[in-house]
Amino acid sequence: MSNSIHSQLDIPNDVSATVEVRRWWRRLPAHRQDRFAMLAPMAAVALFLAAIISAFAYLRLEEIAREQEAVRRDVEYTQQRLRLRLLERQEQIMRIARDISNRDVDEDDFRVRAGALINQYPELETISWIDGAKKVKATYGNASLAAAQRRLTGDTLKTSETESNYALAKDLQQPVYAQPLAEKNSSARLQLHVPLVDGGKFAGVVLAEYSVDGLYRYGVPSEISARYAVSLLDAKGALLAGTTIGKRPPLVSMQPWSPPKNEYEVPVSPVGNGLLIRGQAYRTSLGVVGSGLFWLVIALSAMTAWMLIGNWRHTRRRAQAQRALVSETSFRRAMENSILTGMRAMDLQGRITYVNAAFCQMTGWTESELVGSTPPFPYWPDADRESLASILAEELSGHSTPGGIQVRVKRKDSSMFDARLYVSPLIDASGDQTGWMTSMTDITEPNRIREQLSASYERFTTVLEALDASISVAPLGSEELLFANKLYRLWFGVQTEGHLQLVAQAGIPAYSPSDESRDSVDSFAGLPTAALHDSETESAEIYMPEHDKWLEVRTRYLSWVDGRLAQMVIATDITQRRLAEAQSRAQTERAQNASRLITMGEMASSVAHELNQPLTAINNYCNGMVSRIRSRQITDEDLLGALDKTAHQAQRAGQIIQRIRSFVKRSEPNRALADVSGMVNEAVELANIELRRRNVRLVHQIAPRLPKLLVDPILIEQVLVNLLKNAAESIDSAQRPTARRNIELTVSARLVETKQVVEFSVVDSGEGIAPEVMERLYETFYSTKADGMGIGLSLCRSIVESHQGRMKAQNIYNDGLVTGCHFSFWIPVANTSPADGAAEDSLHSILG
Repeated sequence: MSNSIHSQLDIPNDVSATVEVRRWWRRLPAHRQDRFAMLAPMAAVALFLAAIISAFAYLRLEEIAREQEAVRRDVEYTQQRLRLRLLERQEQIMRIARDISNRDVDEDDFRVRAGALINQYPELETISWIDGAKKVKATYGNASLAAAQRRLTGDTLKTSETESNYALAKDLQQPVYAQPLAEKNSSARLQLHVPLVDGGKFAGVVLAEYSVDGLYRYGVPSEISARYAVSLLDAKGALLAGTTIGKRPPLVSMQPWSPPKNEYEVPVSPVGNGLLIRGQAYRTSLGVVGSGLFWLVIALSAMTAWMLIGNWRHTRRRAQAQRALVSETSFRRAMENSILTGMRAMDLQGRITYVNAAFCQMTGWTESELVGSTPPFPYWPDADRESLASILAEELSGHSTPGGIQVRVKRKDSSMFDARLYVSPLIDASGDQTGWMTSMTDITEPNRIREQLSASYERFTTVLEALDASISVAPLGSEELLFANKLYRLWFGVQTEGHLQLVAQAGIPAYSPSDESRDSVDSFAGLPTAALHDSETESAEIYMPEHDKWLEVRTRYLSWVDGRLAQMVIATDITQRRLAEAQSRAQTERAQNASRLITMGEMASSVAHELNQPLTAINNYCNGMVSRIRSRQITDEDLLGALDKTAHQAQRAGQIIQRIRSFVKRSEPNRALADVSGMVNEAVELANIELRRRNVRLVHQIAPRLPKLLVDPILIEQVLVNLLKNAAESIDSAQRPTARRNIELTVSARLVETKQVVEFSVVDSGEGIAPEVMERLYETFYSTKADGMGIGLSLCRSIVESHQGRMKAQNIYNDGLVTGCHFSFWIPVANTSPADGAAEDSLHSILG
């Protein structure tokens, strides 16, 4: 090229020009001639190169514009292909989700349909059915998927991006695409969360996981991938799948003549910005523009520099990869030696090729003793060799149990322990199975605890079944019966009607499912929000006519094992107790009536004397009137006066008889609001008969405006009569003089433990109560009287306590000497209606 330029400079256009040039050249110094001789060819070459470069630049810009347009068009076409493919898969998965929501698909159907999709579309790796509790209900994965990336039925979503995307799908109620963080040494994946809606409520998701590499291989047209470097990137620009053109050296990129990158990227719909597709055009030659030798030199130089730089970078990456491999291998070895689960690898013939430190520690055998051994292995118990050999044969044939196998393992010292083995295929990097991987866990302690729990549960169930009480547990708002013992099943069967009937008849509020449809308030409103205590128990006594039984019903709320709020009902048969109580009350009533008869019997002479006075007066009046009428010495006015006096004495005798008859007459318990003054006056009138015979004076004081009492008046009168009669006998026994033969009866209102009561107080001047007698004062059939029966004071206290009152006795002292005795009892003021008191006697009908 330089020779041609020189030849053109040496040939002038005309002779004069040539002569002038030669003269100018000869006048130049030698050093300047050398400079011009060097610069001229360089200038010529530079001008020539400038022309060539300008032409190349123009042509190259035109070519770059065409290539960029072609790249953009082809990338958008590829993006549409991927979009249609994803939308088709999404529609198919949404159809499965709708069938699940409509309960047209169970777990087995789900696996069949998921398997068909995965087999038909290789880019799908797994399809999982995850319920509302984030547990995998059913799943199906590609056969070539690594064991660590498989989801197992019953697994729970871990706290990761998958769980957050699960929550996003739950909130949006729309399909959600997401890309989880890729684990080490695993390919990138794309997740599709399709929510399940059951009755308007979120019920889980159908999780489809795509292999991004599979999307690239099956979604990108082959002619596009052959023409361009097509790659799939995440939102941060990281390469997920495909091929990309390496970055040019920074110095080359900074050159002004360096051509721009011919690439184009767009987001893949419907995934969005989380997945981008990028197409990069391969660099093409500029063609032969100008001198081929020039471009050959440039190309060879550039290629040499690029190869040197590429070789340097490759060497550096190789060293980095080697260091990373050593570090990763050391880390994995340390991790394998640190885990507590024993790991064992076998080849396809059943020969042990690897054991970790935990496996050696469990069995007591060293790695050298185990690696290379074949069945029967040294840790197999002699008695189990045949069964373990058959299990191993099934494992090697690929029939492993997903839940693991429980076996006995023999240590080197011949001791035994229980273990659970989980077997999975061992897949190498190329996807080929090279053997079997087994994990072993020592379950001796869990088995022992499980046996203890089972025995404890059996004992607990035996106790509950043997109880003489009906026990049932049911959740609130449901007709499910969580537990029922033998007696409940005998009485009510295995349905919840008996449980609900007991709760309803006991008057304990219970949740009704129909209430929720009538009220928007939460059905559990009003229930305690804090922890439930054992003391929070409600009880009631009810009568079941269909069983002819009285039951004591106790209920309490408790948290069931699954966290639901439940109600436990304990029903105890108290029919015999109620009958015994009724019989006891009847015996008490008979004893009270007998006590009144005995009292009247003891007062018989006094009553006869009391009746003798009006009868004698009547006889005298009648004899006097007869004699005066015969002698015709009486006027009508005197006759009427005598008849009035006779009638008055007859009325007096009738009142005495009627009072005694009312006192001793047996009647049904009849509690009513009674006037205190009337009861006291009746008792005083009866007691005065005995008091006058014993020459004892009674002084009684009744406070004004006393409230009425809900009592049986006859029983209260009986208590007062007994106390007054005992006081008169004590005074008579002490042989007090006439001036000291006094009894004081006081009735007043007071407060006892914040309750308003009416207190009756009897104070006598007798000989008091001896200390040894005071200890047995209310003991039945204990008496200090020679002819006493010992039931008077015992009945009195029973009567008072049956009216929710209390009785007490104490001696009265004066300078250390007993000068009398003070008996008192109080009855609470009525605050209910008379009908409430009558409810206590409802069992009298049972006893007739």
